[in-house]
Amino acid sequence: MVVEAVPSAAVLAVAVDHVRLSYLYLDGGDLDGYGSLLHADAQFRRPDAADARGRAEVLEMLAARRVVGAHELFKVVADGDCVAAVGRHAGVDGVGVEFADFFTIGDDGLILGCRRFYYLSP
Repeated sequence: MVVEAVPSAAVLAVAVDHVRLSYLYLDGGDLDGYGSLLHADAQFRRPDAADARGRAEVLEMLAARRVVGAHELFKVVADGDCVAAVGRHAGVDGVGVEFADFFTIGDDGLILGCRRFYYLSP
């Protein structure tokens, strides 16, 4: 069994900044900027798209499902090698969906993985 080192407090603080910045890049349509925050071996999983492995695939997936609107973050929490972000994504029509993203962080502070969950009200 391989045990990964937990990022230092300084690296985790940088990772929190990267996560917050990632939403700004997405909302602004800056996929190059977003890509600069990703580890080369990033893996993303979300319910509305096929799994993506590697920086290029992640960026292709995000480009293919580009949704206009803005992310509003309610809370960002970091622990160990994980940063969790909970918020709402509102489209230009004001209709939105609540989400929770769980990011895995590399020892360099880059985003290594992301798993998204949606909250669907009854």
